[in-house]
Amino acid sequence: MYDQTIDAPPALRVGHHRLRSGLALIPLLAALGVVLFTTLGSPLKDDVAWLLYVARQWLAGRQLYVDLVEINPPMIVWILALPAGLSAALDVPVKFVAVPFFAGCMLGCAGWCAKLLRGYGPPGSAPVPVFAVVGTVLLVLPGPEFGQREHLLVAASLPYLCIFARSLDGAPTRPADEIIAGILAAFGCALKPQFLLAFGLLEIVGRMHGVRLVRRMTIGLAITMLGYIAALCLFYPAYLTSAIPLGLALYGVSDVGWSQLLSDGRPVLVAGAIALLLWWANRRKMSDSALPLTLAVFAAGSIFVWLLEEKAWFYHRLPACILTTLALVYWVSALPRPQMGRRAAFFTAIFAAAALLGIGFGAFSRWHDQLENALGARLMAERRLEQLIHTERARSYIAFSQWIGLGFPVVNNTGVHWSSRFDSMWALAGELWRRRIDGHLPRDWPIHSWVVEDFLAGCPDLAVVDEREGADYVGTLSSFDPRFRDAWSRYRQIAAFDGLRVFRRQASSSAVAGLCGRHALPHRHG
Repeated sequence: MYDQTIDAPPALRVGHHRLRSGLALIPLLAALGVVLFTTLGSPLKDDVAWLLYVARQWLAGRQLYVDLVEINPPMIVWILALPAGLSAALDVPVKFVAVPFFAGCMLGCAGWCAKLLRGYGPPGSAPVPVFAVVGTVLLVLPGPEFGQREHLLVAASLPYLCIFARSLDGAPTRPADEIIAGILAAFGCALKPQFLLAFGLLEIVGRMHGVRLVRRMTIGLAITMLGYIAALCLFYPAYLTSAIPLGLALYGVSDVGWSQLLSDGRPVLVAGAIALLLWWANRRKMSDSALPLTLAVFAAGSIFVWLLEEKAWFYHRLPACILTTLALVYWVSALPRPQMGRRAAFFTAIFAAAALLGIGFGAFSRWHDQLENALGARLMAERRLEQLIHTERARSYIAFSQWIGLGFPVVNNTGVHWSSRFDSMWALAGELWRRRIDGHLPRDWPIHSWVVEDFLAGCPDLAVVDEREGADYVGTLSSFDPRFRDAWSRYRQIAAFDGLRVFRRQASSSAVAGLCGRHALPHRHG
């Protein structure tokens, strides 16, 4: 598109560009303010809160995959050790360090992407609008999933994608940028190694367009991943011998069919298809069409990974949502261009805007609930539990539920001792699931025994029973182990709300009290 300011005096052109750049930052600053307000004012996402707890326990000396049962590889714990350690040093709630840390990662990624795309693709040589767009999308789309592994992964991968797009179009890049982008992408893959499939799909497309597979960026990625695997084998053998087999054996309890996945993911699936079709229709008309192609291909690879995982959780499709959104924003910002023609430009804008509206509506609904939480419009179950812990002066606590949110961030916010090596009862649910499938309990994974051992290690002051899932964990454990049944006989209900029942341990006889701590085994399974 012809820029009318080219014929203007230099001072006027500089002023015009500064004004445009300043205006471009307004939505980014607004998004940053809303995200910080709502995320800091709401409970941390349960998965993020648990991993921050694990990071803090790891810093305190507990062993990953031995004292703490976690099926994710250790990269996320190493990363979260930074905000977890800083919050402990400053003696402030961890979310007041973690949330700005996540936001800083997103803005840092957006800034580097803007630098890498300087002079390439819309809006041309203006890095500030690129920074504003990428930063806003990274901040806004996750909603309550802010700080999830997938969120950090896509931020770590974006510089790789920017350099890859330039390579497809033959645009030069600095060797140092290529190496660092490859290393950073490896950090992203270390969070979720499944995404090597998405990078592999991208490289296949690159080979079809004449891009060499062996280059600085792929070498940096490969060497970093090999070093990471070596560190796993050397320092965390329990991850390979225990965590992975445990996940493969029991994590399938939360799997859903592809029909439900495809139904839940319709907005991003339709938007991704539109992004690819727009590239196909305009590929010969645009000199920088490799950028939306790169974003759309990696989004397609992310969708493939999400389908393979078979989990109906939004954050699993978050990378596809973010990358598809950026590809669609490209098509909107690329218009009008003389080489496209008015008719083609019109239909491109219509389709891209419609797809963006579909993704944007989902993001708005997620932030609406988060905003209500931040404003205190409703009293959440987590906050009620925190109040009970303070009122009862409880020092130890456990929740019999697959919902991690009943344990975390409740434990993070109250400092109460969590009486389990698991983040929830997902493993116990998986054990019962395997029993229904195989007809017997898995001998290699006696989850019920570990849950009982942890419970008897101190008999927590408060216990929450979730009746919404239809699973009787207390009854199941009582039938498995009479020690648990005898210890549970000393608990009395003190509250009930939102399908939850809260029990308090009563003063017990010496016989029952002797169960707590005496028969428990060390927190080890690896």
